[in-house]
This record gives sequence, C-alpha cells and structure tokens, in this order.
Amino acid sequence: MACNADFVQYVADQCSGAGEIVTKKMFGDYGIYCNGVIFGLICDDHLFVKPTEVGRALLRCIDLRPPYDGAKDYFYIADVDDRHYLSELVSATCKALPKPKNKRKN
Repeated sequence: MACNADFVQYVADQCSGAGEIVTKKMFGDYGIYCNGVIFGLICDDHLFVKPTEVGRALLRCIDLRPPYDGAKDYFYIADVDDRHYLSELVSATCKALPKPKNKRKN
C-alpha cells in the first residue's frame, strides 16, 4: 500500500518547526529529512522515527515496530496532529543522529 501524498505533506508541515523538512519518495513510501538528516520514514500513511535515547525520553508512548517487512524497529508515532510535540521530537532526534556524509563528485 502506497502513501497518500496529502498525508505525507501534512506530516512534513507538522514537523516544520524543527527546520527544513523534505520528503523523498523511496520504493512507494517516503523518507523524511530535517536539515538534510533523514530522521524517519512515512510508510502506509504512518510516521516512523529513528530510535534515539533523547527521542525515547520525549515520547508519550513508546511503540517500537518495523515500518515495513524486514526493517529494524523504529518509533511508531500515532499522534501526528500535535505540531509542537512533533517538532520537538524531530529536532531532538536529528541532533542525536550522525550528520550525513558529503558525497564526492567524480
């Protein structure tokens, strides 16, 4: 099942308080980035955030599940309607994740 583009845009808008949010289509679902750092996935109209200790401390409910078959567990975020909560979670998560490596151009 693919994602609804309206849902993807809604989630991106809800996270926008954390920084520049970009979504990229990946195999029918979406990767979601903040300031160039991938922090989660949107799969089948559900938001999944990479697990970090700071993210765990901010979660209202800890629900780990894989976003797709064979994937590692991510935090499943059921409440995507609270803009402040999502922005805070995304900001803290991205600070705890490694920065993306620069791609070399040949």
